[in-house]
Amino acid sequence: MNRKKTHVEMPAEEKALLVAGWLDAKQGEDIVIMDVAGLSSVTDITIVVSARGAKHAKALAEHILDQAAEKNVEFLTMEGHKTGEWVLVDLNDVLIHVFQTELREFYNIEGMWAEARRIEFAN
Repeated sequence: MNRKKTHVEMPAEEKALLVAGWLDAKQGEDIVIMDVAGLSSVTDITIVVSARGAKHAKALAEHILDQAAEKNVEFLTMEGHKTGEWVLVDLNDVLIHVFQTELREFYNIEGMWAEARRIEFAN
């Protein structure tokens, strides 16, 4: 039995840059892309982005889901959408943290992955 692939295959870094472009298009702020492969057992790439408020955070997360569906990029789950304070979007090998600015500073995901290679994103 042959199963048809439903999702496009692409390297994690390429996917992360694609997602960063989607976030930038919706005015996501201070986008940081970190290569955590070998450091994390959960994902290969972590993206952190700031939102101007709860509505903006929800809009950014929804835009990721819409674009992922349109481009056939694998989507696993989303958490935190209800409050919009910290929305986590899981695209399997790319994990996106959408924070309101104050919470981003408090949780300091970048500090937690300080040793991770930063991936440059030209916006």
